[in-house]
Amino acid sequence: MSSSASAYAAFSTLLAEAALPVSPAELHGHLLGRVCGGAGFDENDWLAAASELLGGAPGERLQAALSGLLGMVQQEFAGQQVALVLMLPPDEFPLVERTAALGEWCQGFLAGFGLSGRTGEVSGEAREVLEDLAAIAQIQEPAEEGEEGETDFMEVTEYLRVAPLLLYGEYGRGPLLEPAPVVH
Repeated sequence: MSSSASAYAAFSTLLAEAALPVSPAELHGHLLGRVCGGAGFDENDWLAAASELLGGAPGERLQAALSGLLGMVQQEFAGQQVALVLMLPPDEFPLVERTAALGEWCQGFLAGFGLSGRTGEVSGEAREVLEDLAAIAQIQEPAEEGEEGETDFMEVTEYLRVAPLLLYGEYGRGPLLEPAPVVH
């Protein structure tokens, strides 16, 4: 099981136990939207935003998981990766469920980006990415099961692993990690 799939399963359990109507995909999208919109990686700010999304302060276990998720995302942005890892259901889930989660991820991303505190106009490229995310967020019809549906799903997923990086490049701010001390 990939780390994304295990994180998805862990958050599914935590959110279900707390009877919260938010999916792991939406939660992850919200965090990435905030970061790409310039909200940075402040843990207290993220926990406050997550509390608002969840409709109240998370329990101790969920709060620890939210802090861990922030750290995971921070490491992704600090690394040399050219794509993000999306928190979506694993491939074993039916395509209809994975497609719905993709729409929820985009909804969360757009909400997080919008609430990030970013002001001013967006560039043409950024507007295109946001419009694409808005279109994907409105997925009504489930993708057809089968090879063609899987191919379409993978193409959209690959786009979503890269497109937010453009927004982060334009609007993300603040240091990703504390610089390592220099040893002489």
